[in-house]
Amino acid sequence: MHRIYLVEDDQVIAGAIAAKLEAWGFTVKCAEDFSNIMGEFAAFQPHLVLLDITLPFFNGYHWCQEIRRVSRVPILFLSSAAENINIVMAIHLGADDFIAKPFDLSVLLAKVQAILRRAYDYQGQSHLIEHNGAMFNSMDCTVVYEGQKAELTKNETRMMQVLLENKPNVVSRDALMAALWACDAYVDENALYVNITRLRKKLESIGLRDLIVTKKGLGYMVK
Repeated sequence: MHRIYLVEDDQVIAGAIAAKLEAWGFTVKCAEDFSNIMGEFAAFQPHLVLLDITLPFFNGYHWCQEIRRVSRVPILFLSSAAENINIVMAIHLGADDFIAKPFDLSVLLAKVQAILRRAYDYQGQSHLIEHNGAMFNSMDCTVVYEGQKAELTKNETRMMQVLLENKPNVVSRDALMAALWACDAYVDENALYVNITRLRKKLESIGLRDLIVTKKGLGYMVK
């Protein structure tokens, strides 16, 4: 069943929405740490985000932009600030729809079902991994950190995925070369070193220094 991430700081409203959606079989996660929405988003990997405008720390517009940097997951704004300028702003920043508070829960349910029907084949969000503020997306081969984006090659993407999926453990050179064989006909230790070096330079260009650590005689790991 579809997973829905609800970013609403009013616990009464959040509870009512969650109960309605869960009664229809959806899995709902309510935001808990409003300073770490992207971390929760990446960990939960939702099919839909319900997002209020007025929130602690940063407003919904901010989080909408951050989500859009790494994902095309549908976003539905829920807000009492329903003036035209706010609706236009939400849509301009990447939202799929806007519903004004107060609203009937049945209307919200209908909107949610319609959005999910339109996006039923969406798969981008299942390819996200977050690590210390960096967001890796294996679908479009990118790493985003503090607003900057690094474009990765196919090999760099595969290495990054293997290293992140195995953190905090060391990944052996043999394991990394085996992962790259899926992309190239043959990869030796020299080719692996070249790929690692290029990946490090791209990560450093967006402020991620020393993210990939060499463990002599063993392999590589994410710091």
